[in-house]
Order: sequence, then structure tokens, then C-alpha cells
Amino acid sequence: MKKSLTRSISYWLLLVLSLASAAVGGWIISDNTAVMTARLLDGTATGVEVYVGQPWIVVGAVLLGAGVIGVLLTLALAAAKSLIPVAAPAVAEPIDWSKDTEDAAETQTTSVSDATEPAADEAVEEEDQNGSSGSTATATNISVR
Repeated sequence: MKKSLTRSISYWLLLVLSLASAAVGGWIISDNTAVMTARLLDGTATGVEVYVGQPWIVVGAVLLGAGVIGVLLTLALAAAKSLIPVAAPAVAEPIDWSKDTEDAAETQTTSVSDATEPAADEAVEEEDQNGSSGSTATATNISVR
């Protein structure tokens, strides 16, 4: 089954989660860097702001990096998908719409003539079976046990 890349849930999930990861990582880096810089310049920095802020910046950098890698993967998937040739649908034969109207007219005349025939044909068909059940196996001379 060949599915379009734009209809793939996993593709869109990768793109959305990558963008969310990059945004959250960028926000964590920006927020903690701004707080640490402001407190250090004021001279009011505590150990918590300086020493806990650094690991938060690393966590933000990891999230930002994962988001960027995810976005690059989605771009690579889109580029790879565009390089794969798409098979053109083959048209067997053009549709002749006038033939459909002729077939419909023949069907109507055939069904009218079938309704007027006597029921004698049914009796002949029953005699041809010679008491068989009328199954497909009997009609094709296959022995069924």
C-alpha cells in the first residue's frame, strides 16, 4: 500500500513533536540564561540560580537539539519521497458511454420477453437433472462423496 507522505500520521507526529521539542528547549535555555545573567550582574545570585540553572540549560539544549534533528529528518523524508518515482495510472480503454445506453435498452427488451415465455422451460430443466440436487458438482460431472 503506497500512502502519500502528507497523509501519514507518523510523519506529522514527528514534525509536530520535533517543533514542540525545539520550542520548549529554546524557551528553557532562554529563560534560565536570562535569570542567571541578571542575578550575576546584580550581584544577588544564589547557589540555586547559578548551579541549578546550568543543568537546566543543558536539558534545554538537548531538547532543542532533538527538535532540530527531528525537523531535519522530516525534511529528509520529504526529499526522499519526492525522489521516488510515482507510477502513472494506466488507462485500459476509454469509456464508451453510448454502449451503456444500448445495453440498458437490450436488458429491458430481454426482461420483457423472458416474462412472456411459458413455464415449460422450468419443467424441461428439472427433467435434465434426472433427480440430482442441481449442485455445481453434479452439473460439472464431479463425483462428490
